[in-house]
Amino acid sequence: MTTAVAGPVSGTGGDVAVTCDFCGREAGGEKMPLTWTTAVESGRQRRFCDLCSREHLRAMESKLDSEWW
Repeated sequence: MTTAVAGPVSGTGGDVAVTCDFCGREAGGEKMPLTWTTAVESGRQRRFCDLCSREHLRAMESKLDSEWW
């Protein structure tokens, strides 16, 4: 399931920039923007920027792993 999350990224200590797992784009600051999405693939949490989320929305809603996008 893909959901938007705001706040510090868990397990990072709050000093690591949030990065899109698909394109590598970094979010400004240590909090993930509200427009970004998260997904759990094979037990691992993935984060996607707003541009990648919009471009691959159908694949995300179909619950395809990002390797198939």
